Amino acid sequence: MELRHSINELKKISLSMFRKNFFGVFHGSISARIERNQFLINKQNAIFDDLRDDDLTLLFSKKDYRWNEASLDADIHLNIYKNINEAKFVCYAMPPYTTAYAMRQDKITPKDYFGYMRFNEISVYDPKQFEDWYERAETEIYRYMIEKSTNIVVIKGYGVYAFSRTPQQLAKEIAILENSCRLLHFENYYSDFSI
Repeated sequence: MELRHSINELKKISLSMFRKNFFGVFHGSISARIERNQFLINKQNAIFDDLRDDDLTLLFSKKDYRWNEASLDADIHLNIYKNINEAKFVCYAMPPYTTAYAMRQDKITPKDYFGYMRFNEISVYDPKQFEDWYERAETEIYRYMIEKSTNIVVIKGYGVYAFSRTPQQLAKEIAILENSCRLLHFENYYSDFSI
């Protein structure tokens, strides 16, 4: 994929995802595979509603000085790219309704049409403990995706990792999931007031 095109795609989709509250000001990560052994990812200090060219860095699978300023999630993205050929774009997001709903549930079963048709049911991955999560995450996330044949993993208390072939599909998947969890939240809230 051409580098300039990938930069423009990441800038555009990160703004959209920031506006939907999937990314925080300094929270989240997004990347694009450029070639088999290289990918473009945001730097640690990137602000997602105004990504500039210098907020992105091109990484090779062989680590060099650029890894020092890259997102802390870079190893996780690398392992997804190395092990899942279909992954062209990867993101880590923390959509609030999905993240909150997953804290109290082991499964997410959408009751709305779009969520049900796309996901039917999603198991929530429990990392058990957070003390060593970042050391384990780089292998546990891609292994879970392969084992469950899924492009999206909801991690209890952490957020969502997803990959797709296009940035638009990536944003759409998270938007459908977030909308389903928002509707489940409101359904639970209003059921408390039913007579």
